[in-house]
Amino acid sequence: MTRHIAFEGLHNFRDLGGYRGVDGRTVEWGRLFRSDSLAKLAGSDADRLLALGVRTVVDLRYPWEIAAKGRVPELGLEYHNLSIEHRPYDQAEIDPELDPWRYLADRFAEVAEDGVQEIRQVLDLIAGAEAPLVFHCASGKDRTGLIAALVLSLLGVHEDEIAADFALTELATPRLVADWHAANPGRTLRWPGFGRAPETVIRLTLADLAAAHGSVRGYAADRLGVDDALVDALRGRLLTPAG
Repeated sequence: MTRHIAFEGLHNFRDLGGYRGVDGRTVEWGRLFRSDSLAKLAGSDADRLLALGVRTVVDLRYPWEIAAKGRVPELGLEYHNLSIEHRPYDQAEIDPELDPWRYLADRFAEVAEDGVQEIRQVLDLIAGAEAPLVFHCASGKDRTGLIAALVLSLLGVHEDEIAADFALTELATPRLVADWHAANPGRTLRWPGFGRAPETVIRLTLADLAAAHGSVRGYAADRLGVDDALVDALRGRLLTPAG
């Protein structure tokens, strides 16, 4: 099966299938996708998305981002805007002298605390979707990466695979940087880590959640109100049947 799915206008569209979860079951291919902004879909890209069977889109961006950049085209899809981040910041202006990965992990921690209502809604949508679903932010890197890590954790996927999945965004970094320059003529990209997604960021984030709540599952229970029924629903929808 193919993890990276090629589109003309998208740089970071991936299938979350194939990872080994709880009880030796694996995440089913073609059920859950992560992506950069679907506002960039046009022409044959839209046909490609529909051919994957996607029927639900969860847009994790701020409403003002959608107003400025647009949303997924009207393709008869079920659409939800759930902005999980509540404290915007400009990654292009991050101080180059800071520890970049600790800085990003701290921003992820803010999202995990501020966005509990929206994150829970995202999990409910994923668990309840009857057809393939895709979630995305702008670059498909940070907000999307956090949701992917939480879902995979609840499915019992090992941290090493979660970290490796997060870092696959690095394959898209040159194109993400090029897009930024194209959209911001005359501006200087101050932060050399722009568009990067090393494993360290998500490992720090998962460690922070475990330190505060005992585990990612503990965070989900304590802050998101995720009970066994929702975990079972996620596993039932996304994992291969128990053998």
